[in-house]
Amino acid sequence: MAGTARPVTLRFIADSLGLHVSTVSRVLNGAAHDGARAASGDTAERIRELAAELGYRPNPHATSLRTERSNLIGVLVPRLSDLVLATVYEGIEEAATDHGLSAFVTNTRDDPETQRKRTKMVLDRRVDGLIFGDAHADGRFLDEIATAGTPFVLVNRRAGDHPAITCDDYLGGRLVAEHLLELGHEDVAVIAGEPYASTAIDRAAGFVDRYREAGVTIPAHRIVHSRFDTAGGRQAAEQILRDRRPSAIFAVNDFAAIGAAGSARDHGLRLGADIAMVGFNDTPLAAELPIPLTTVHSPMREMGRRAAESLVRLLGGEPVESERLRPTLMVRASTSP
Repeated sequence: MAGTARPVTLRFIADSLGLHVSTVSRVLNGAAHDGARAASGDTAERIRELAAELGYRPNPHATSLRTERSNLIGVLVPRLSDLVLATVYEGIEEAATDHGLSAFVTNTRDDPETQRKRTKMVLDRRVDGLIFGDAHADGRFLDEIATAGTPFVLVNRRAGDHPAITCDDYLGGRLVAEHLLELGHEDVAVIAGEPYASTAIDRAAGFVDRYREAGVTIPAHRIVHSRFDTAGGRQAAEQILRDRRPSAIFAVNDFAAIGAAGSARDHGLRLGADIAMVGFNDTPLAAELPIPLTTVHSPMREMGRRAAESLVRLLGGEPVESERLRPTLMVRASTSP
């Protein structure tokens, strides 16, 4: 049909620049670091500029057949409606794109059977590698995946000896404890999250250990597990507040802290005046609450980026090590002296 543009081919670009078609192919269809080795920096830049100008689009099916790589990575998270996990995934997607890869995500609801089924579904799409954001601390399922030989890394949560990119959650818990101890809070409680998640385990452990070092033992009934959401935080706070009121509550997740704050309000307590409250992650909502929430800033997007970059190195045959990124305490009105 007249006026229908024909697709721009690798050969057309190669002939236009006086290059061999294989050189152009390696630059445009390889990962970013492969393209750099395929041609000098100036040549690779000329190829990419002309390709962009002409609107060249690689054929993913032809690339997959030629390289035996799909250039796909699968990401598994408990639920993408969780703002923390959504932010982590944004970092994964950004870094994957930088390396010529496409990422897609599926939700497992933190249910082991769903995790198993969704992982099989992802593997059936012939992904090059996996990123798990839903690791359970026992690590048994991940051991099976490792035995099968599919490259993977963990993000946000750790498990066993598998490579994981996380916040230093234990240090984050200690930072909260030091802050509350400095304010004189000794009668404290912990909303400790899900007992199978390393984020909950490590944050609560760092907090409890720092109090123990200060000579204060937090009683077992003051440590209440909950879901990582506002309803879970509210339920845990109700359990805590039925007993003698603590002077401060540390919730290992911002949304649990917000739910706990609602419970405290229902009990006639003023946040930052009658009871101190601390969360974790520093989601954007934390600073915008009527009484801004003291919380621990976790580098969520950076975790995602580094997880994707670690997976790229694994796919290239390089060894990778686990990383724990440093958290920062963000002091706000919910822990006013």
